[in-house]
Amino acid sequence: MQCTIMTNGEYAALFRYRSIIDNSPLIICADGGANYAYQLEIIPYCIVGDMDSIRPEVVEHYTQLGVPFYKYPKRKDFTDTQLALGIAEEKGAEEITLLGSLGGRLDHTLSNLYGSMDFVQKGNRIIHYHPDYQVYIINRNLEIRGTPGDVVSVISLTDTSQGVTEVGFEYPLHEVILESNNPSFTVSNVMTDATATIQVHQGMLAVFHYPQFPDQ
Repeated sequence: MQCTIMTNGEYAALFRYRSIIDNSPLIICADGGANYAYQLEIIPYCIVGDMDSIRPEVVEHYTQLGVPFYKYPKRKDFTDTQLALGIAEEKGAEEITLLGSLGGRLDHTLSNLYGSMDFVQKGNRIIHYHPDYQVYIINRNLEIRGTPGDVVSVISLTDTSQGVTEVGFEYPLHEVILESNNPSFTVSNVMTDATATIQVHQGMLAVFHYPQFPDQ
């Protein structure tokens, strides 16, 4: 099952997320992500977090609609996004798309990327979606569909990632070892085909895809 998590991060024009939301059978809001759901007139499955970012009128609106609120103390061991990921996993989601998880505060972006790793390790597919670019967290294989000329960067989230292969790119790779402290030669590769593949045998990668023709 596919799940969309709306976080309280930075968004582009909200109408550009409509296709993702309309095709998602399960929508979970992480705290202030409910503010954006409210603007899009979405009824989420639940709202989770310490509720320090959600606006009062949004709380009232979703309370009247009977949407469950899972409230946690502000001092907690997990971020609101991680709590939302946990609920998605409990509901059986196998593919999770996060909205608002990129941009804004860099520490939040990094936390969202690294916080996805445990769920990918368990076999879930994680996509951090922005209409202008997407970030995939992978530990096996990834097929990217795009346009020749699209820019793709690959960074190892683990100390090393072994057996990294890139096919369908201007600078192909075959069974190389990537180190997190030396990402330079896998940044700004260029797709030469409409479909490209990336594979890693051991480790975890963040794959950044910048389409030439972003979602409008």
